Amino acid sequence: MKKVLFYLLFLFCAGEGSAQELFVNSEPASNMAARSIGFRLGQEFKPVSDKLGYRVFPEIMVGFSSKFMSHLSLYASNIYQSSFQFEGASLYGKYRFLALDQVHSHFRTAVFGRASWSRNPNTFQEINLQGDNSGFSGGLVLTQLLHKLALSASLEFDHPLPYFDNQVTYSLSSGYLFLPFHYTSYKQTNLNFYIEVLGKSSLENHKGYLDIAPSFQFIFNSRTRLDFSYQKQISGNLSRFSREGFLIRLEYNIFNGF
Repeated sequence: MKKVLFYLLFLFCAGEGSAQELFVNSEPASNMAARSIGFRLGQEFKPVSDKLGYRVFPEIMVGFSSKFMSHLSLYASNIYQSSFQFEGASLYGKYRFLALDQVHSHFRTAVFGRASWSRNPNTFQEINLQGDNSGFSGGLVLTQLLHKLALSASLEFDHPLPYFDNQVTYSLSSGYLFLPFHYTSYKQTNLNFYIEVLGKSSLENHKGYLDIAPSFQFIFNSRTRLDFSYQKQISGNLSRFSREGFLIRLEYNIFNGF
């Protein structure tokens, strides 16, 4: 029992976010544990009229401290050509500058940025710096944990390269911890359910879209995470490759890895 309590206390003090704020389609203001290393393998499936677009994106994540973390991502897909090929890479960083912690709740705020390179042409009006476009972005995210419920909001400015249209990306996310009912061991499986509203607006032509994305998430032994998400456009007129898609992602974390 002492070992379990020590482990949970370590995660809290190191900056590890609670299970129900590990959002699937957006990043919370909380960081991964300090001195930890994480590995992700994500797969996207985007059906269109003539084919099924498929993208795979491996990531390595590093928690340098309780306040700063970074992701390095690679992308490959068959979205812009008939064959499957390497597309590009991106580097993401997040700095948490505010943490207000209370019993069974906390509020956190962070700034983040991303720099991306992609070999794909600028075919659609939508800017997507996670595989589709080159450019950079920056924004602000706020996350509130209330016992088993987590709420988060983010606002991001996207600038593509070469320049063709600046856009604003925003998200409203909620997550709820269904299982376990009571924590007795870090080896218990967590089951989380998420609803996220994801939007984008062009600053040039005033077009945009709004998506809704329900997700299920399993966390095993506090180290391994498995995400399932479906994203569907509910309004908008910004041209994009697909108005719906599926995401499957596997993640494994090594705590105190360096």
